[in-house]
Parts: sequence; structure tokens; C-alpha cells
Amino acid sequence: MQWSNWSRSVSATPARFTRPRTHAELASLVRASRKLRATGAGHSFMPLCATDGTLLSLADFEGTIEIGPDRQTAWAPAGWGLDRLTAALWAEGLSLINQGDINPQSLAGATATGTHGTGETLGSLSTQACGFRLMLADGSVIECDADRNAELYEAQRLSLGLFGIALSIRIHVLPAYYLEERIERRPLAEMADRLDELAAATRHFEFFVFPYSDFVIFKTLHPVEPEGGFVPGTDVDEGIFRAACQIGKAVPFAIPAMQRLMMRLSGKPTRRVGPAYAIFPSDRTVRFEEMEYEMPRATGMATLLEAIAYIRRKRLPIAFPFEFRITAADDIWMSPFNAGPSASISFHQYAGMPWQAPFAEMEAILRAGGGRPHWAKRHTLTPEDVHRLYPRTSDYMRVREAVDPAQKFVNADLARLFGLAAPQKD
Repeated sequence: MQWSNWSRSVSATPARFTRPRTHAELASLVRASRKLRATGAGHSFMPLCATDGTLLSLADFEGTIEIGPDRQTAWAPAGWGLDRLTAALWAEGLSLINQGDINPQSLAGATATGTHGTGETLGSLSTQACGFRLMLADGSVIECDADRNAELYEAQRLSLGLFGIALSIRIHVLPAYYLEERIERRPLAEMADRLDELAAATRHFEFFVFPYSDFVIFKTLHPVEPEGGFVPGTDVDEGIFRAACQIGKAVPFAIPAMQRLMMRLSGKPTRRVGPAYAIFPSDRTVRFEEMEYEMPRATGMATLLEAIAYIRRKRLPIAFPFEFRITAADDIWMSPFNAGPSASISFHQYAGMPWQAPFAEMEAILRAGGGRPHWAKRHTLTPEDVHRLYPRTSDYMRVREAVDPAQKFVNADLARLFGLAAPQKD
């Protein structure tokens, strides 16, 4: 079979694709496979899941939510999508601490790559994990947390799937809460002048900016008391946006004028209130390719403005907006947020339009600003870059060697990234 990721820019032909349902079935599969990778919703833009060996999904794997006695943590099936998980938690009167705006991703995939939402006091989804049940390369199962198998736990917190198959993950949770979403148009200059003030005013802050417009789509989320009936919605009209992208693909020179017109015609401010798990995600049906760099908070806005100026100067045909978010620091070995508070700059291109050259040009700007890439989004890090940016890389690789000396869970791209011997074909 042919496997591809969500954007269809990564494909592979695994020797087998399977959806095991039981521990016994999975253990037999793991023991029998020489090369094995797990996939969730395929929202990685890097070939993290690509393999010519065994590719498996745990979407159908047995398991239920186990809520802790104090209701502050819960064991959750690692293969569940965040959409399924958050709905199940809500039914139990609980919510995730934070999440991003795309929710089909599996819990395992989101924590393994440092997926995040936004909020200056809130970390990535990896910071919400406080324990793991893993199936190792020999089919055995091990639990790890800060007290048991502590080094494995520290490495597994952002694992890239290198240490085993995550069966379930213990996560921190909160009592179920409601969010107020506000979306409005504001000047880009205001974002630059008032960044710290605006970021501190609400629990969640972000904005989208087309490179040829001087206005942004400004979005905030903040906890509130419930009110009225929930109105489903999204932050961008996908129909209008899809049509604009298709026009831009056909007539690239029209992109600047079209982006300025779209922002001038953008609607009135909107407001809605609903369950957190229903407010966080937005429709993302217009396919794209993405690069994201986590910048030092102090250089994030200046780097964004430099990137926008570069695109305008070079007249690059970029159909998608930048996305700007903020994230708290953490202490995870391989987290791009472990150097301090961060500003995330996401750079997208409409699927089907050329992206390789503009991504290379943007990456140079983002790296010059001190950024480190999101592991699951396009980047060109070398092993030398990884060791320079992440001082605990050697410890990370030592733990990996201890639990998987035969490199069962290493694919070609991860071997390249960490300077390991290229895996042989299965």
C-alpha cells in the first residue's frame, strides 16, 4: 500500500500497514518486525512516520481513560485522536490544560513532537504528560515517570517515536472549563507595539497575518462562565480562503492585491462561548505545507517583521498567512522551548504551489533570529545542528541505544537527523 501524510508531500510504501487491537497482537507484531514506525493522523510535514518496514496505527487499540483519584491526572490511550480524547474527558467533567487548533492528531504524536497551542504561561502538550506505558522493541511493556525509569521518561517526553510504542500516556487535566473566543481585525503595527500587553491580557493569544497586508486576524481565548447555546464555527471562512488560494495558484502575481482586499473586506468582530474542547480546534481543510520555528520571545516579533519585509521585497507568491503564537519555557531534553519563553512563527504555503525555495529563504531568516524548528514541520537540521542546539542530545541517544540497540524504531530520516547508521531495508 501507499501511505502519505496529510499534506501529501510525504509518502512511503511500507511492507505492511496494520491497526492492532490487542496487547497480544501488538506484541507479536513488534517482536516480528525488524523496522517499525507508528503513525497518527499524518500531520507531520517531516517524514517521521515514513518506513519501508511495518507501519501501524493505534487508533483501534484497546484502552479506556483511567482518571486519577485526585482528578488532576488521567491515563489516556496514546493512539486516540485529540478530538476523541477531549470529548471523552469532557464527558467526565475534565479538560486538557491547553491544545492547538488542529485536533485529529493522536495524543502520542502530539506529545512526541512537541505540538503546542498558545499562551504565555502554558507549555506544549509534551509538558502535560507525566507518565508513559511503552512497548519496547522486544514486546515487553514498561512504565516510566519522574520516579520510575526516570531517564527513559525524560527522553520519552519528546520522543520522536524513538524509544518504543506508546500505549497510554498519563496527562495532567483540569476541571472542565468554557472559553470565550474573540476574533477581530487589527493593525499589524499594533501587534508589534503592544505584544507583551496583549499577550498578558488573555490566557490564549495569537494572530494570523498575510504577508502582503498590514492588518492581522487577531484571536484570543479566555476562560469564562458558560452562557447560552454553543455555536459551532471556525476562525477563517474556509470556502472563501480556498477560492483565494486557487486563484493565487493560477495567477500568482494577483496574490498581494487579493490579500489586501480580503483583509479590507474582513467581517465584523466575532465572539462566541463554548466548551474548551470545542472552541480550541478550527477547521483546517485547505491543505498546506508548513515550516515553524520557535523563536526566543525577545526576537520573535522583529523576526516576523523581517520575514514579511523579505517576502514583499522579493515579491514571493505566498498564498497563506503567517501564524504567530507564544509558549512558555519547559525543561524537556529535546524541546525547542527549553531555552526560554518562545514566540512561534509558522510559515505556510498552499499545497500544490512551490514551497521548497521560499521555505529555504525563510528558514535562513528564522535561524538567524535564534529559532529552533518544530520537529514535525519542515526544517533542514543536520546532526551537528541538533547537538549544538540541544546539549542533552548525547543523553537522549544513550537512552535510545539502551532500549533499542537494533534501531527497530529508527527510520531513514531520523537516522540522518541524529547521525546514525542508515537502516537497511526490511
